[in-house]
Amino acid sequence: MADPSRSVRIKNPSMETVTNRKVEYITISIQQMLVWKIQGPAMAEPEQPEFARERHVLFLEAMASELPADYASQEVNHLTLAYFAVAGLSLLRELDSIVGYDLANIDNKVLLSSMRNLQQPDGSFMPTHIGAETDLRFVYCAAAICSMLKDWTGMDKEKAKQYILSCQSYDGGFGLVPGSESHGGGTFCAVAALCLMGFIQVDLASNLQEPSSIDVRLLLEWCLQRQAADGGFQGRRNKSSDTCYAFWIGGVLKIIGAYRFIDHGALRSFLLYCQSPYGGFTKFLYDQFPDIYHSYYGLAALSLLEEEGLEPLCTELGILSAAL
Repeated sequence: MADPSRSVRIKNPSMETVTNRKVEYITISIQQMLVWKIQGPAMAEPEQPEFARERHVLFLEAMASELPADYASQEVNHLTLAYFAVAGLSLLRELDSIVGYDLANIDNKVLLSSMRNLQQPDGSFMPTHIGAETDLRFVYCAAAICSMLKDWTGMDKEKAKQYILSCQSYDGGFGLVPGSESHGGGTFCAVAALCLMGFIQVDLASNLQEPSSIDVRLLLEWCLQRQAADGGFQGRRNKSSDTCYAFWIGGVLKIIGAYRFIDHGALRSFLLYCQSPYGGFTKFLYDQFPDIYHSYYGLAALSLLEEEGLEPLCTELGILSAAL
């Protein structure tokens, strides 16, 4: 059989492209299949890596030390990168001290009044006052802010609820906007926001006969179907397992009381194999480099699994339980 990589025409064979990465992934998969076929599953199964806590600490410390970066693009200095670095170190119990901030110092009235003006007639939210999309992400952000400030004057909860319910798809998941494909991140935003607003209770899966504003049975089925054969979670149907969805979909299952139904050992194994030799986590299995977004949510997912050495999370808010 001809080498499949020879049919890929690129000017510089050493340059990494999407195509040759896929060829490499397929080649590795074929090799693993052959080893399994010839030697049997017992010999083909590699030793599972350990949770590389110290490596993750070094990686996140290195990322944090580079911020802010002078003479660099705004992408490098993005606020979310600082958040993931600090939040990740906090999960790892590596912050030298917890720097408290009194939420009473925030001018709630101005903040919440401005936020309420971002709510649209259909109940959705815009992230800014001009020229931006509206979807479940920003409904969740509004609900999280109101929850943390313990003041719900910043939004019309009933309108927000109706918008969220309109996003539940025929298969049980939630799309980011009404009528769109079910998506792991959108499903988390929907379920967590409804929980924060008090429209659904935790542990819904314990009694599927109880009336609920959402179709819990279909939601449960959709979420459980997202755990793939490699142990990880996919964000949508027919997609590869991705580190971050171990938290987004795992978080939904945690909120509705169905986390016990997943294969914990397989998920933990997937996450540990997504650890990078440099520290941090990659997006996919066999990716070469980690990124700070997937590094944080890899740690957050392991926290849901109660990994030793990690702090417990408040699932609905995605922050340390100790911060509440």
